[in-house]
Amino acid sequence: MTTETDWGGAPSVLRMILGRQLEELRNRAGLSFEDAGAAIGVSHSTIRRLEAAKVARLRLPDVEKLLQTYGVTDHQEIETFLKSAREANKRGWWHTYRDVLPDWFAAYLSLEQAALQIRAYEAQFVPGLLQTEAYARALLTAGNPHAATEATERQVQLRMRRQELLSRPAPPRVWVVMDETVLRWPVGGSDVMRAQIDHLIEANRLPHVTLQVMPFSNGPHPAMRAGAYHLFRFRARELPDIVYLNGMVGAVYLDKQDDVVVYREALDRLGAQAAPARKTEAVLGAIRKEL
Repeated sequence: MTTETDWGGAPSVLRMILGRQLEELRNRAGLSFEDAGAAIGVSHSTIRRLEAAKVARLRLPDVEKLLQTYGVTDHQEIETFLKSAREANKRGWWHTYRDVLPDWFAAYLSLEQAALQIRAYEAQFVPGLLQTEAYARALLTAGNPHAATEATERQVQLRMRRQELLSRPAPPRVWVVMDETVLRWPVGGSDVMRAQIDHLIEANRLPHVTLQVMPFSNGPHPAMRAGAYHLFRFRARELPDIVYLNGMVGAVYLDKQDDVVVYREALDRLGAQAAPARKTEAVLGAIRKEL
């Protein structure tokens, strides 16, 4: 059963946790999707969507009836579960940016806010959590030069709001490996890039942030074909590690263990092949001098 937990405003992740717990309870009770659906008057496909967190909201009467059907009789356990379901039905803070936020990226923000650990490989750009405002604005403008200034500024605000994650109590552990290309790409010009590198040096000094640079001189590496990706790990035992792969008009989220292992091992090899973390500040400083 779930317990009361602060998930950092990540309702879709909480729905994932509750869905997996309902699946576990159903299996423990020896009931099929059809049996569970019949108990609350819905189809088996609705139960499948509920357990896979592919529903926008959890209907509390249905959840309570399912718990009873699965043999949960303790009133306090039921109330605790329902309280979590109410939290899962709330919108995340990022909903206020829905005018400039694609649905597929809203799922990413929920994962980011709930993660215990965020590991990433970046091939071209500084990750959003570590961008300066000027760098973010230049990057967003270059990516969509025809966007209205107001929309671009809203996206910049959203990116800056995300970064509050790094200064909150018990922040996630962030470990990023960046190709040297990321630091050489002249986003916004030399002044913007120098300020961005200064910001990376400051971030790297945080106890929960580790940055590594993959120098050109190291040659080919394990993630060259994959492109940028992020790997999330969570506190909840119900959640597997999740890999995020982004594209121009959508994203892919992988949670099958065989798939995740490939990306996790590639990150391990990247960390071993990149310049050691203890040398990151020196590497960043040397590149800054050349800009």
